[in-house]
Amino acid sequence: MPPDPPRPRAQPAVVLYGPPASGKDTITAALTALDGRYQHFRPLKVGAGRTAGYRVSTPAQLEQLRAAGAVVFETHRYGAVYAIDRAGIAELLDADAIPVLHLAEPAALPALADAFPTVAWVTVALACPRAGAEERIRARGTGDTAARLAAYDTFEPLPDPDLTVDTASVSPTAAASLIAATATATRRRH
Repeated sequence: MPPDPPRPRAQPAVVLYGPPASGKDTITAALTALDGRYQHFRPLKVGAGRTAGYRVSTPAQLEQLRAAGAVVFETHRYGAVYAIDRAGIAELLDADAIPVLHLAEPAALPALADAFPTVAWVTVALACPRAGAEERIRARGTGDTAARLAAYDTFEPLPDPDLTVDTASVSPTAAASLIAATATATRRRH
């Protein structure tokens, strides 16, 4: 009897999971510089505040996506709604990119796994001491320091990430290399 044909390897995606100012943007930039296949997934955003790194949407557009079952997960913070949509992730996957998502709520992980069961999700817990996070938040100058520190203080860590990186002691380049190696190893296991 001939051996079973090899299973295709699962396409990887990376979740950078951490509190505000833990280094998600900086590490994503380092990942993209290391390997252009790593692409930041820009979630939909409805509301005021920072727009860099988001796809700005309207309440009506978001409601249409909800009604169509096209929203995988959404969260409400800083007076805005942030949504992960199926089409946005599928577009990156279809382009053979490795999506990099920025998350801070554990409930998003099972929602992603359910929505994209063939993806090898690599969870990376980012840590940064509160003083360092506060310094980074203040340097951004977004005017919502108190709200971001409150989110930091109530942040719920992941119980079992694939990798943990302390961004206060590991450079973005070194973190990117660790994440890429973990993504490669995870993909081989799937």
